[in-house]
Amino acid sequence: MTSSIPPDAVGRRILCNGEYGTVLYVGSVPPTAGIWLGIEWDNHQRGKHNGNHEGIQYFKCRHPTGGSFIRPNKANFGVDFLSAVRKRYGLDDDEQDNENETEASLVIGRKTVERVGFDSIKEKQKQLNKLTDISVDECAVSLAGQDEEIRKGCPNIRRINLSTNLLSSWMEVIAVARQVENLELVNLSQNKMKFPSDSPPTSGAFCKLRVLALNQTGVTWDEVLLCATGWPALEELYLASNEISVLQRPIDVLQTLKWLDLSDNQLTDGYQLQLIAGLPRLERLILANNEISSICFPDVEFGKKTALFPSLTHLVVKGNRIAEWSVINELDKLQSLQSFDCRNNPLMNTDKNVETVKQLIIAKIGQLKFLNKSQIFPEERKGAELDYRKEFGIDWIKAGGNQDPNKNNPSKEFLASHPRFQLLCDKYGTPEDGELKKEQPFSLKNQLLSLTIKCPDKPDLKPVEKKLPDSMTIQKLKGLLYRLLRIPGSKLKLSYESSKMKGKEFELDNDLKPLQFYSIENEDCILVRW
Repeated sequence: MTSSIPPDAVGRRILCNGEYGTVLYVGSVPPTAGIWLGIEWDNHQRGKHNGNHEGIQYFKCRHPTGGSFIRPNKANFGVDFLSAVRKRYGLDDDEQDNENETEASLVIGRKTVERVGFDSIKEKQKQLNKLTDISVDECAVSLAGQDEEIRKGCPNIRRINLSTNLLSSWMEVIAVARQVENLELVNLSQNKMKFPSDSPPTSGAFCKLRVLALNQTGVTWDEVLLCATGWPALEELYLASNEISVLQRPIDVLQTLKWLDLSDNQLTDGYQLQLIAGLPRLERLILANNEISSICFPDVEFGKKTALFPSLTHLVVKGNRIAEWSVINELDKLQSLQSFDCRNNPLMNTDKNVETVKQLIIAKIGQLKFLNKSQIFPEERKGAELDYRKEFGIDWIKAGGNQDPNKNNPSKEFLASHPRFQLLCDKYGTPEDGELKKEQPFSLKNQLLSLTIKCPDKPDLKPVEKKLPDSMTIQKLKGLLYRLLRIPGSKLKLSYESSKMKGKEFELDNDLKPLQFYSIENEDCILVRW
């Protein structure tokens, strides 16, 4: 702590008893004597008011209880970069004899920045000029320090972890970076910084930068684009948790970007994505935990490939508001999409079994190789596409589809809902009458399923053939199995194997659901374990 107040205190970041905040006021607060600092706390529960004291508004906070006053001697305004490095690696006067550093590392996206300077490499720790990876996270770094000091002390730095510090200005970051000639990676997450309103002069400070993390920094997309003029080689950009709700089209910037993380922001409009869809090298786009409900590529019709996102192979939209199958249809337009993660969306929580929903997605997106982090094997794709063709065969016929190519003319509405259906017919042949799922008049005979019951862990028990109503709940099935096996239902673990996908099991995990909920069909096999 220090009792001195920097001349540029307003706007500076401070640390007080483990809590981070921003100075918004310096001055007197009558009737008390002396100087006070008005702080807006990152954790609004730390505060008491919104900057108003006895009817006078000294400063304003975003949260009604986000502010409070503290004395200057309670505020830690931080240290310069090299001082933090020396302290972290035991090279300052007070830490020369400290040999109790514990090993740690920090993961930034796919990169791991090691805290070099452990007992096993103590000699390297004591030679700053040899360090290439430096981690000074949570070291209260607020300033670059004297000119050229970093260049002289740490000339070989390539990767820096500066997360959770007291950097309050992007210009201070530039002051650090211009002294690190070969800077490749920098993590600035959890530094609430002020970014310039115009393109800042970088003097080539970031000319070799490939990975940049700005999570929880308060940066806007417009500010990113202004600063990006100084990132000519950037490949990975992490912008999570910045309340970003509006995007703009990058013009002559971010053209080398391969990985963009916009998770935990406030994007709601899928059309916003079209503004960044021209990034030519973007391979991975992470949009987890936003509020997106739609995605659209209007430049082409269904069945054709869009020119947007030409290199995109991985898309993550888990934790959004996607509820319509039209979004999945749109994704089949992407040229290169191979991996898709859509967990925790309303679409995955429909009346259909989760496995059935996954099979429909696989059938609708033809080039997909991974879904929700699970690999899609060729036999699974084939089964999903055959089932899809059978499931909607009746709708296809009603819409004008016909097994005779000369008479086949499905409606535009059907093709919009099922853009890959005709391609699947070309691939596997049009569905035969016997394959179509026809609506049967209700009778017990029509509702019975011919199933095989096996105990795979008990080879001495022979399989049993049973005809069971598709309305039978899993709980009642367990009751039947108790009578057959004399094993209490509470101990039974049930799953089933589809006759179309041998070797792949689906868990029957809800006692209240009927067999038809899990899309169990004739000739499927119930697997019983205990």
